[in-house]
Amino acid sequence: MHGLMMQQPLLVASLLTHAERHHGEQEIVSRRVEGDIHRYRYRDLAQRARRLANALAGLGIGEGERVGTLAWNGYRHMELYFAVSGSGAVLHTLNPRLHVDQLAYIIDHADDRVIFFDLTFLPLIESVAPRIRSPKVFVAMTDRANMPATPDLPGMLMCYEDLIDGHGDDFTWPLLDENTASSLCYTSGTTGNPKGVLYSHRSTILHTYAAALPDSLNCSARDVILPVVPMFHVNAWGLPYIACMVGAKLVFPGPALDGKSLYELIEAEQVTLSAGVPTVWQGLLRHVAERGSTFTAMRRTIVGGAPCPTAMTTEFQERYHVDVLHAWGMTELSPVGTVCSFKGHHLSLPTQQRYAIQAKQGRAVFGIDMRIVGPDGEALPWDGRAAGDLQVRGPWVTTGYFGCDEASPLSDGWFPTGDVAKIDADGFMQITDRSKDVIKSGGEWISSIDIENVASLHPEVASAVCIAARHPKWDERPLLLIVKQPGSALESAELLDFFDGRVAKWWKPDAVVFIEALPLGATGKVLKNQLRDRFKDYYLMA
Repeated sequence: MHGLMMQQPLLVASLLTHAERHHGEQEIVSRRVEGDIHRYRYRDLAQRARRLANALAGLGIGEGERVGTLAWNGYRHMELYFAVSGSGAVLHTLNPRLHVDQLAYIIDHADDRVIFFDLTFLPLIESVAPRIRSPKVFVAMTDRANMPATPDLPGMLMCYEDLIDGHGDDFTWPLLDENTASSLCYTSGTTGNPKGVLYSHRSTILHTYAAALPDSLNCSARDVILPVVPMFHVNAWGLPYIACMVGAKLVFPGPALDGKSLYELIEAEQVTLSAGVPTVWQGLLRHVAERGSTFTAMRRTIVGGAPCPTAMTTEFQERYHVDVLHAWGMTELSPVGTVCSFKGHHLSLPTQQRYAIQAKQGRAVFGIDMRIVGPDGEALPWDGRAAGDLQVRGPWVTTGYFGCDEASPLSDGWFPTGDVAKIDADGFMQITDRSKDVIKSGGEWISSIDIENVASLHPEVASAVCIAARHPKWDERPLLLIVKQPGSALESAELLDFFDGRVAKWWKPDAVVFIEALPLGATGKVLKNQLRDRFKDYYLMA
C-alpha cells in the first residue's frame, strides 16, 4: 500500500521560492570587483533570477545545456546559481585558478554555450577564447558603465545588467524531473585532465538538508554566513543553497580574500559563521593578531579542503572564542562527507583529548555511509587503529564522471576516495594520508599527515609538508619541507628535536628542508606531486 503523500520533485528553484516567500527581507551583502559594497534582499535575488532565466531562454539555452561561470562569490554569481539550474540548464562553475590549457579543455569538454565572467577574469577570458572550439557568448558580469572596451573575442560580448534589463520577471520555474542535472564541477586534477562531476537537483537538495543540520554546518535564520570557500568550486560547500533553505543573511567577499579585507567585512556585517581552507585563515589570524583585535560576532568557522592544524584550532578557540568545525569532503561528494561535531560524552573530556578529536575529519552526516577496506577489499574494524582505503556511498556521491568513457570508479557500489583513513568506535574518521602519499619505510607505514600536524605545532612553522623520499636502506623515509614564520631563525635540529616524544622514533623525519613557499593548486591545496618530483631523491643525493 502506498503512503498518501504528495509527490513533489526536489528542485533547486524551490530553495529560492522558499527564501523569497519566507525570508524576502533578509539581506545579501557583496563586496564587488569594483571595490564597493552592494546590498539587496532575497526578494531582489529571486526577481532578478527570474529575469535572468528569461534572458537565458532568449539566448537559446535549452534544458541540459551547460552555462559556464568564471566568477567570485557575489550576488550576480548567486543569481546564476538559481537562474541556470532552475530553468533546467546546467550551471558549470569554472575554476579561474586552473591553468589556461586546463580551462580551455574543460570548457570544450563540457561544451559550455555561454560563459559569464567577473571583470577580474577578462585577461583569462581573452587567453582562453582563441583556444576553445566554438565561438561563445561571453557575458561580462557588470553594468554598462564598467564594460571593458570591446576586446577581440571570437564570439559575442554582452553586458550582464543590460541582459537582465532586457527581460521581465514573469517566469515560472519548470517542474523538472528531480534527477535532471543541475550543476557541474570539475575536480582540480593534480594528475591528468580534470574530471567533471554532474550533480542533480535531487542530490543537491538532499545535500543541502544534510549539510544544514545542527551537527553538520549548523546553519539557521539567525546566522550571518560568509563563504570564503569559492562558489566556483564544489558549490561553496553548499552554503549558497543552505542560506536560502534556512534564511540566513549572506555576506560575499568578492575577490578580496586577504586577512585585512576579510576581517573588516566580518566585523562590519557581524558575521557569525565563515568557511574556508586553512591557508585563508592563516592570513586572517595573522592580521587579527597583529592588530590585537578580536571577533565581536563570529563564533564558528568551518575548516576544510586540507587538514586543520591543531595550532590553528587552538588559536581560534582559546584566543578568540571561535569554535572550529573540521569538515571533509570531495568534489565527487557534492562535497560534504563528514563534519567533526562532538558527541555529548566528549564535552567532559580534558582539553587535549578534545583537541585530538577535533584534529579528525569527523563523523558522517546522514546520507553518507563510509567504510575502510584493506588491500584485499575486506572491511576493517572501527577501532581507531586499523587504517585502510576510505570508501563512501550515498545519494550525493557520484557514480562516474561526466562525458567519460572509462569504467565506473565504483567498487562494489562504493566510491573509492583515494584517502587512507582510520575510523574510531564513535564513527569519527581521520585521514592519515592520500593513498598516493603514504610513506612505506622498511615495510612499515608512516602517516605524512601526522608528521605535518606535529611540525605545525611548532610556533615558528608557518606551513609543513611531509613527503616520501627514496632511501638507500629503508626504501622510503619521511622528508619534512617547511615554510618558516616571517623573521624566524628556526634550524632543522631544533625542529627535529621537537618530534621527540610526539611520534614513534622511527617516524621522525631524517631531514628538514626549508623552502620559501609551497606550490598551491587551484583550490588552495598543496601540490605534493610537485614537491615529490623536486625532492624525491634527496636522501639518495645526500
